[in-house]
Amino acid sequence: MDRLKLSRIDEELESSEVAALCFLCCDVVSRKRLERVSIGDAKQLFLRLEEKGLLDNPVFLSQLLHTIRRADLLNLLETDSRQPEETDASPVLSTYRVMLYRIYEDMTEENLKNMKFLLNGKLGRRQIEASDTALDLFAEMEKAGLLSDTDVNELLATLREFDQQLALTVQLYKNSMRPPHSHTITVIFVMRRPRDAIFYCFYSADEGESVHTDAEISRETSSLPNEDYALTHIPRGLCVVINNESFRGLELSNRGGTQEDAKALRKVFYSLGFDVVIHDNLTADDMRHKLKELSRRNYSNEDALVVCVLSHGEQGCVFGTDEKKVSLRELTEPFTSKIAPTLTGKPKLFFIQACQGSGYQGGTVPCPPRPRNEEEVGETFEEDAGPVYGETVPWDADFLLGMATVQECKSFRNTSTGSIYIQELCKQLTRSAESSERDNILDVLTRVNREVGRGVYLSRKQMPEPKYTLTKRLVLKFVR
Repeated sequence: MDRLKLSRIDEELESSEVAALCFLCCDVVSRKRLERVSIGDAKQLFLRLEEKGLLDNPVFLSQLLHTIRRADLLNLLETDSRQPEETDASPVLSTYRVMLYRIYEDMTEENLKNMKFLLNGKLGRRQIEASDTALDLFAEMEKAGLLSDTDVNELLATLREFDQQLALTVQLYKNSMRPPHSHTITVIFVMRRPRDAIFYCFYSADEGESVHTDAEISRETSSLPNEDYALTHIPRGLCVVINNESFRGLELSNRGGTQEDAKALRKVFYSLGFDVVIHDNLTADDMRHKLKELSRRNYSNEDALVVCVLSHGEQGCVFGTDEKKVSLRELTEPFTSKIAPTLTGKPKLFFIQACQGSGYQGGTVPCPPRPRNEEEVGETFEEDAGPVYGETVPWDADFLLGMATVQECKSFRNTSTGSIYIQELCKQLTRSAESSERDNILDVLTRVNREVGRGVYLSRKQMPEPKYTLTKRLVLKFVR
């Protein structure tokens, strides 16, 4: 590999990142050789990897950089416009090392102190005092025979004493280890943060042997996580509102009443414990930039993320104020575990006030008169609509997408008091937060569906549509 490129990568790495790279390479380079790497000098590490032929193909170094969250340096590895080919002969990072690194990433100072205390007596005092990080502690455990890629029981038992989420990472790795029989097992590490890390395991059993299913893994680990998402931090997290009111082109009208939606969202999510940030009138590129910037945020000390988009839309997308499209996929994808690892295992809520087509939601039974019927109160309703367009939304764990309307249909907004969906959402969130009951967010959205569905708007109906891959109950209560 080009030494100049390696030197440029070295210049960008911090000493802690070099130490992490050395730890990840412990299974392919002898520990004694790695101990001779000067602190912060990645060039020495690269020389040792070259000696082993591990840099003949850029795949291994790419895996290393991805693991320590320095994907920004990958462009320095490119030699042409083609992607590097991955073959069965390509070196692969140890799943065991990656698992330990993820625990290190998510371990707080308090956790590290607890771990040192619990290992006192199993490790010598000098070893414990010399361990400045969890990686140092793991290395000392390995030297003492307390930890290896085939025996993680001591680590699992220790973590269970103070952090069940970290313990879950080890438990899932343990489940993925080779069975005692002559099975072939392939393990793919698919989540990039310790909390709720997932390993997919594929077993090839010998003839006559039973084949195990994923259900056996889930039974063993299902007792570890709590049923509810943990909401312990203040603030709970960030609520970002993209509020598009004024449109620059000729096709889309300005969205009167949307400021009322922004005010209602600010009030309710602030009371629920979130810091609220409102961005007014963003173009499509501005929206993408804000979301990308948001995905780089460190959410380690936050419990959840909320993103609300108030704009015109069509099926599968919303519009920037320049009347250009942003797909729903572009809204959610920056916050998948691959891109925003500190959000893994945490609820990510998206509420979209926008039409999803040019059709109307019909009703087969006449609705009783209601105050929000514009024929009765003389209020003005508009549609947040655009032309029909098809797009699908990818889903990862712990996402909720609350849509103002079902696909191919319009949603409605009162030009004085705000949109039907957002106002009802805020009303039901408030009702649930003030109640003595512990309503799940899905119960709240069911009530939103019912109340919005009862109304009549421009002689038409509207039906919201939540979609979700939440894995636990989410209970939101006022904390401010």
